[in-house]
Amino acid sequence: MDWVDLRSDTVTLPTPQMREAMAAAVVGDDVYGEDPTINQLEEMSASLMGKQAGLFVPSGTMGNLAAILAHCGRGDEFILGHQSHTFLFEAGGAAALGGVHPHLLQNQTDGTLILDEIEGAVRKEDIHQPISRLVVLENTHNRCGGVALSLEYTRSAAELAHQHGLQLHLDGARIFNAAVALGVETADLAEPTDSVIFCLSKGLSAPVGSLLCGSSEFIARARRMRKQLGGGMRQAGVLAAAGIVALETMIERLEEDHIRAKNLAQGLATVPGLVLDPDIPETNMVFLSLNDEVPLSASEVAGRLKERGVLAGVVTNRRFRLVTHYWIEDSDIDQAIEGFREVMGGV
Repeated sequence: MDWVDLRSDTVTLPTPQMREAMAAAVVGDDVYGEDPTINQLEEMSASLMGKQAGLFVPSGTMGNLAAILAHCGRGDEFILGHQSHTFLFEAGGAAALGGVHPHLLQNQTDGTLILDEIEGAVRKEDIHQPISRLVVLENTHNRCGGVALSLEYTRSAAELAHQHGLQLHLDGARIFNAAVALGVETADLAEPTDSVIFCLSKGLSAPVGSLLCGSSEFIARARRMRKQLGGGMRQAGVLAAAGIVALETMIERLEEDHIRAKNLAQGLATVPGLVLDPDIPETNMVFLSLNDEVPLSASEVAGRLKERGVLAGVVTNRRFRLVTHYWIEDSDIDQAIEGFREVMGGV
């Protein structure tokens, strides 16, 4: 059976061009700084983000954790949203491994944090309280529907953080989706930040890895954190080679994923029993729920979809997330819509 896999853009496979580049990669020992392909990828990534330096890490989770540990000391505090990936899906690493305390604020539906609330969360000089060091934002914002944070908002948040002596880190796992959706350069979105990560293995379709970018001094600290976390790799150029191809060939085509997400949402909106979020998808994610009259859970519906060759991501008992990516074609969108229509028509 040919699967239509909409569970996530993390299911993407490397393209034939990536596989060829991996096989031919020139490698060295990256812990010694001697892997030329890693070095090329890090330099390319820093340039795309408008930063001085870059650091290849095995995952976005490690990239975010290395950034937090490089910005904060034990007993310090970082401010972030209650729906952020760093808080919900990264195993509490900052607290467990770094002794850094998360200070949660309510995410708005557009993924932002209210600036006045950020300012109010900054700790005063008080020995009873942790020291505020960092604000963490996410762009695009996963749990808030794949929405893109505007350049204006990011600038305002950075200015506020800097006024109070804090740094701003951006979890930009899907920052290229945000830039494409907003029609801006990625470097412009990253410019106000003190550090930013982006993922190679989601919409860019590379098999492994993320890049953490920032100042040379910051990356030197983060490199030490990466080593402590077990992320120093040897002949990792075989992975970096795919990342280089991803950056050269996969960014502009992300708009195709966004168009297919819109088409998917429009089609599913006509299926009885489904309730879609009111806004048209901004990027490559479609969120939808079952209405109160549907007697099945989301997992049960997903099971019936699987019988029809469609894999759907289940977020809660009544809610789905569907993600378009390089390996989803127009015919797959039609198959997914028809699959939902058949399942919902049978309940």
